[in-house]
Parts: sequence; structure tokens; C-alpha cells
Amino acid sequence: MQTPSPVSLSFALRVVIGLLLSALSGLAFMLAFPPYEIWPLVFFGWVPMLFAQYRLIPPKLSGLAPALAIGVWLQGYLGPVFKPVGTFMVWLPLIVSGITFLTDGGLRSFHQKTSYRYFLLAGLASWAGGEMIRLFIPIAGTWAFIAYPLFRQTWMLAPVSIFGIIGLGVLILWVNNALALGLLRWADRRWQFDAEGVSVPARPARTALISAGAVCALWLVLSAVLGAARPTATARVTAAAIQPEISPVMTANVDQTEQLKALHESMIAQTRQAAAQGAQFIVWPEGSFLWDPQVEDRLNLRALAAETDAHLATGYLVIEEQGFRNEATVINPQGEFLGVFGKDHPVVFGGETSLTRGTYPVYDTPLGKLGTIICYDADYTDTTRKLVRQGAQLIAVPSNDWSTIAATHYAHVVFRAVENNVAMVKADGGYDSAIIAPNGEILALAVKPQGGGATLVAEVPLGDGRGTLTTLLGDWVGWLGLAGMIFFTFFSGWLEKRHAAAQA
Repeated sequence: MQTPSPVSLSFALRVVIGLLLSALSGLAFMLAFPPYEIWPLVFFGWVPMLFAQYRLIPPKLSGLAPALAIGVWLQGYLGPVFKPVGTFMVWLPLIVSGITFLTDGGLRSFHQKTSYRYFLLAGLASWAGGEMIRLFIPIAGTWAFIAYPLFRQTWMLAPVSIFGIIGLGVLILWVNNALALGLLRWADRRWQFDAEGVSVPARPARTALISAGAVCALWLVLSAVLGAARPTATARVTAAAIQPEISPVMTANVDQTEQLKALHESMIAQTRQAAAQGAQFIVWPEGSFLWDPQVEDRLNLRALAAETDAHLATGYLVIEEQGFRNEATVINPQGEFLGVFGKDHPVVFGGETSLTRGTYPVYDTPLGKLGTIICYDADYTDTTRKLVRQGAQLIAVPSNDWSTIAATHYAHVVFRAVENNVAMVKADGGYDSAIIAPNGEILALAVKPQGGGATLVAEVPLGDGRGTLTTLLGDWVGWLGLAGMIFFTFFSGWLEKRHAAAQA
């Protein structure tokens, strides 16, 4: 057996090299996300950081490795996305990095004392639990969930209907952690990094690599089986998303009355154009106008729905003393308002409210069962799920994005569709509209970071209205991860003692 050669690196050099590798991991994860979309990087991008954390950076400072990697990743991705609106999301990377440094410092010692037996399980629990926690934070939601770079890879998305977006994230981290453990084992057989360090035994490394390969294979087989089992004779609806040249909300905010009038006339013309192409369900953006259409039908939307013989879904705002109502409604071809949906996840600092918030109406129509959510609701997993539990087959997503969010926001809608086997139509106020099938296939897309109009029309298969296991159980993988995170947090000492006793 080869005797490992001692690694003679100064304290400073260890830290510098370790931090460079950690920054490389953060950069790899950043490049996996839109607008770069080098998605394979998510499957191994975390490996350099893990090597730095467990072999290069001195134990007392090892928490610097994940802290820096997360900071580079989130700042590089979320910083540019949210900078124009000045939200706390710009500062979130720093907050998360600080928490990571304070909580991850003891991980190296724990895994050394337990001979890396729990390296894989603890890592997956921590990641899944961390994503679950973010679902409880206003604004944060699913932003930067590690599975999002795969939104175009329809061939591997079907199991999300069972395991949810967090489940796919667990698969990704499984591969990363297994590769890292294998790398640590390989390095330990050649070099001795610390005189008192504990090498990775063969068994946990081998188990991690074999299990990662097996889980990936099973995931892909399951994806193929679920895809093949999907019924091909489902009902179809020709849907349309109306994307104006610029946001009606922003136009109204600067009191450009004539410009707003022209914009509405253009949206009406786009609606007629979509109907001429056969559109039966037409969606307007969030905040298309600043009044309640059931009280004041200033744009004659009832008549427009009757003229086009289409169901028209639209978002609107109503300014009030204590903020504004952000709502959406659907008008049928008979000119009837079917109901009102109030934004379920309002932007907390924006004053958004609605009397109907917390209700999830689904409308039974000749087209199928229709529902609506609004913009940021698609960044959380629960709102779409609640509609599908009531039978929704096709959901409108009026939104009002901004330039730097355009490259990524529609990706979230892809996962909401797959999670619940429901068709979705995102109509945006100038940047990123999309029509998405229940399997996550993007049937029509208009991404215009500089803004611009578009009329999207596509025939979309409806969901079956029954939903999926994810619809029924929710974020169950996330809850398991959170339970595991709590267990390892409070019982790590007991595990260390138990392992020591078994080794004695």
C-alpha cells in the first residue's frame, strides 16, 4: 500500500488555495443558472468547495469555504436580478454566507470523528432542509433552488411530479457530495494533508459513488416511464399570452394617459389577433389596468370576450388608502366574471393586498377547469398546488416583471407545471411570456430583456385535474430534509459517541 506523502503548505497558502477553489464552485453554480444556462455544472460544481472545506482550509476556518461559495453564487445570480428593485434579496447572499460560516464550522470535525459515515446523508438533509426553510421567508421563495438550471431538460423532469423541485435538488447534491467523497478518498491515498486528519475510508466513498450512480439511473428510468405513461389523448386548448410593448403599470405610474390608452388599444388588437389564430383562452399581464373591471368596464372587456368567443384572464390593480389590491379575474365568452383571485404571495414591502387573498377559485368551463395565480405566486410551490387540488387543469399567470428577471422567471413556471401536471400560461408586461405544457415543455416563449411586445399562441394539452403525488403531499422531501437537518444539529454529539463506542 502506498504511503501518503505529507503536504507541506503554509497556513496562508492553504487558505488562499481553498478560497480560490470555493469561489470556483460559486462561479460554477452561477454559470449553471440563466442567463448562462451551462446546466451540467450543477452536477459537479460544488466539488472544489467541498475539497477545500475538508482538506485545505484549516479546521477552525473550514466554514469559510461554503460561505464564500454560496456568497459568490447567490451574489452573482440574485444580485443582478434584484438590483433594479432594491430588495433585500441583494443582501441575501451576505446574510446566507454569514449564517453558513457560523453553522458549518463544526462539520469537518463531525465527519472526521464519525469516519465520514454520515457525509452524504447529513449533506443532503442540510441542503433539502435549507431550501425548505426558504419557502417560509417572504420574497425568498424558491429563488436559486439548485434544480432550476434544468428547466429546459424536459427528459429528466417527470419525477419532479413525485419528489418536487427539492427532490431534484437532492439528486443534484447527491452527485456532488458523492464525487467529492470519492475525490477525498483518492487524495487521501496519495497525500497526507493533516497530521491529525482522518482519511476517508473506502466503504463510505464507494457507497456514495455507487448510490449516486444508481439513483441517477433510477431517476432517468422513472422519467422515461412517467413520460411514456402520460396520456396522449388529453383535451387541448389553444391558449394565448398577450405581452404589451411596455408595462401598463409602469405607464400608468408616470401618468402618461395617452400612452396608456394607446397601449390598451394595442393589447385589444393583440387579443383579436390571437383569437383569429384560434385562441380560446387569452391571458393579459398583471396590473393591466388600475380599476376593478367588475365595477368599471372601461375597456369593454365583456364585449371583447364575447367578440373573440374566448375566455379572457387578466390581472388588475385597485389603488386604496392602505395600499392596493392585486387581483386577477376570468371573463367567459358570455361576458360573465367567473370570480376573483387575490395575489397569494404579495411583495411585502409593496403594499399589495386583496380581500380574496387565501382563496383559490377554480372555474368549471367548457374548456376545462381554469384558475389564476399572479406573478410571485409562481415562485412558491404552494399556490399552484392548492388550485390543482381543486381540479385546475389550466392556470393563467399574469405577471409584471422587469428587465433583469426576464431570463429566469418563466423557468419557475416550468417547475410549477411539472410538479402538478397542469398547463400554465404566463403573460408578462413586456419581458418574458410563456405557454407551458404539463410536462414542462415550453410551447411558446417571448424573452425580451430590453422589453417588447409579443402575441404568443399555442395549443396546450390540459392537465388531468387530479394532480400528482407532489400535489397531494406537497414539499415532502423538503420536510424530510428539515427533519434530518434538525436531527444532525441536535444529535451530532450522540452520533460521535456512538461511533467511537462501536470503534472501541
